[in-house]
Amino acid sequence: MQRASRLKRELVMLTTEPPPGITCWQIEERIDDLQAQIVGGSGTPYEGGVFSLEIKIPERYPFEPPKMRFLTPIYHPNIDTAGRICYEALKLPPKGAWRPSLNLSTLLTSIQLLMAEPNPDDPLMADIASEFRYNKQLFTQKAKKWTEEHAVQKTMGILESSHTDNVPNQNAPPRKRVSSGAEQERYELAKRRAV
Repeated sequence: MQRASRLKRELVMLTTEPPPGITCWQIEERIDDLQAQIVGGSGTPYEGGVFSLEIKIPERYPFEPPKMRFLTPIYHPNIDTAGRICYEALKLPPKGAWRPSLNLSTLLTSIQLLMAEPNPDDPLMADIASEFRYNKQLFTQKAKKWTEEHAVQKTMGILESSHTDNVPNQNAPPRKRVSSGAEQERYELAKRRAV
């Protein structure tokens, strides 16, 4: 019962006063299955990207941290190819720093900061951490390329017609990454919430 009431409060807070560049919502009516999107920060290689995350809330929340992972591929030393995040607040002590006083808003903001300021001393991807340390230009170049390929929403070309209806351009180049209907639906939902 405590978990449900706390999560409801947190979701209301995330809806009414969301942190800048962050949206979070529940999937259907399941309060333990959430989705979030983080907009890449300006001045970072992730700028212009919208990164989706999956959040699973355990039975013992808030005494146990939520499980979060990126659904959108991201080139980052602290996030692996499966989307798992190496961040101390997502783990219980003694190895981690999770406390029941933390909440989803704080965690998502911290992950947004981790995106902007990777921690190469605690990497999940050692090769990317090494690149970040010793060849930052190459790291930035690759991270921007991944952002462009995976996190930037491509719009279909539009043909102008003699009447007011816009028709999708059938000659528009295909998207590099085909998104599922569910992913497109989540993107549309995030866009509506951002307005």
